[in-house]
Amino acid sequence: MLMGEFQHSIDAKGRIIVPSKLRDQLGEKFVVTRGLDGCLFGYPLSEWEKLETKLDEMPLSKKDARTFVRFFYSAATECEIDKQGRINIPNTLKNYAELTKSCVIIGVSSRIEIWDENRWMDFSQEAEENFDSIAESMIDFGL
Repeated sequence: MLMGEFQHSIDAKGRIIVPSKLRDQLGEKFVVTRGLDGCLFGYPLSEWEKLETKLDEMPLSKKDARTFVRFFYSAATECEIDKQGRINIPNTLKNYAELTKSCVIIGVSSRIEIWDENRWMDFSQEAEENFDSIAESMIDFGL
C-alpha cells in the first residue's frame, strides 16, 4: 500500500526524487498521467494494467467517456527511476499540475499523487475544514 506525504523539489529539467519509501512499491518503471484536482497520478505497472482494463470497457458512444479516456491517456508516460531515485516529468504534465519548485508526493493506496506544494496546501486546508462533513458522507460507502 502506498501511503505518506513527502516534500521534494522539482528541478529545471523536470526531475523529481521519488521517496525511497514509495520506490519499492512503484517499481523501477511506473506510469504518470494527469490526475484529478490538478495533480498527477502515478501507478505501478500492475495497477495501470487494471485501470486500462476498466477504461477499455467504457462505452465509446458516450461523449464524456471518450473525452475522459483521451485526456487521461494522451498525457500518460512511463517513467523510469534513475540511479539518484528521480523521474523526469514531461512538460505537458508539469504544466498541467503547475509544478514549479516545491512539490508534495503522497501515497494514496494503489497510486501516488504529485502536487504543487501551494495547491496541496490549499487542498489540504479545505479538506481539513470540511473533514467532518466529508466523513459523514462516507458512511454511505460503508466506512
